[in-house]
Amino acid sequence: MKQLIDKLYNNQTLEKEEFLTLLQQYEDKELSEYLHSLARGLSEESFGKDIYLRGLIEFTNYCKNDCYYCGIRSGNKNADRYRLSKEQILECCEVGYNLGFRTFVLQGGEDLAFKDEILVDIIKSMKKGYPECAITLSIGERSYEQYKKYYEAGADRFLLRHETANEEHYRLLHPDSLSLENRKECLRNLKKIGYQVGTGFMVGSPYQTMECLVEDLLFIKELEPHMIGIGPFIPHKDTKFADFPAGSVDLTLFLIGILRLMNRKALIPATTALGTMDKKGREKGILSGSNVLMPNLSPITVRKKYDLYDNKICTGEEAAECNGCLRRRVSSIGYQVVEKRGDYME
Repeated sequence: MKQLIDKLYNNQTLEKEEFLTLLQQYEDKELSEYLHSLARGLSEESFGKDIYLRGLIEFTNYCKNDCYYCGIRSGNKNADRYRLSKEQILECCEVGYNLGFRTFVLQGGEDLAFKDEILVDIIKSMKKGYPECAITLSIGERSYEQYKKYYEAGADRFLLRHETANEEHYRLLHPDSLSLENRKECLRNLKKIGYQVGTGFMVGSPYQTMECLVEDLLFIKELEPHMIGIGPFIPHKDTKFADFPAGSVDLTLFLIGILRLMNRKALIPATTALGTMDKKGREKGILSGSNVLMPNLSPITVRKKYDLYDNKICTGEEAAECNGCLRRRVSSIGYQVVEKRGDYME
């Protein structure tokens, strides 16, 4: 199996069957450590021991979509809904800036109340207040024209996970109102406009097969995103998948290693979902090839309400407390958090 990892390391392409063979060995500890040692080496070649922080501002948990796996889906009548005002969002930025954050991620459901003019005003205000900081949006599917407005207002990056690149699998996770082709078109449009673009997928989502994961890897190779976010699926009690098992941490880490070998310059977070599934999950993510962490800057009063999945960590901590904890965790494995934007470098 090591020869397949070596092929990736040497910038060679794997065929579908080779990817499948490799993924089926993810529980092989010796093979995993070999993969992760190469992934760490490549990450350090590009970024040294630096870990970049992205301050997450979850500004609304209203969403017009009814994705079957998501805790803030429109059909969840138990969700405690909220929206942050522009003033609250800017307060989050101030707190984050003073803690050393140089990227803010404005993340929310697809909330129709946030019209384009409101979002443009928020983005411009963030950019005016913090001109040296990067603004990342994670607000779902919009038209080319809308994405262009946000970009011209000052947004630098956009996160839009494709969730699965397999059409049949996509249908099992989403209502008929959504389409995989439109999702992919959104990602292509974002790249055309000039955003630094992030995509990704859940590991172990309901009905996912190893073949699905191979399609995810091949789609990411084709798209060549600047950021790649993956994390284990975690069920939410108020969805149709409440009783489905969570995804595997080991498989997620194995995939992070593969993605690092395939995308040497990509910004790859060790996600909150990893930290939720495993107390040392984020550290393990970094040691598998990740180089980004995304702590929460949202007001404590709303953090528990942005529950995409059950038992999410860090919902009761002050931003400063969470920031200090993360810095200590990163330091304990020989890396350091840096006060930089952490842009994608060609």
